[in-house]
Amino acid sequence: MSYFLVAILMLLLASVLAGLLRVLRADLAAERMLAAQLFGTAAVAMLLILSQLMAMPALLDVAMVFALLAAVTLVAYVVLAGRGVR
Repeated sequence: MSYFLVAILMLLLASVLAGLLRVLRADLAAERMLAAQLFGTAAVAMLLILSQLMAMPALLDVAMVFALLAAVTLVAYVVLAGRGVR
């Protein structure tokens, strides 16, 4: 089971690296924001998997904080984009 979780961690890491390339090459701010949301989602997923692998329930709390920060970041972007702030 742990090999499966490690494989999923590697796939999530590859996803984050692909998102980083998208951030560097994106023309629109919305594309960069979606890549940032990918980072947040992948970070939460990786923390949840690491919590199981390392038997550290405290990582669940850290994952929850990351999820809340990602949601707040998205709301802030939408509000600022609606006002026309670049």
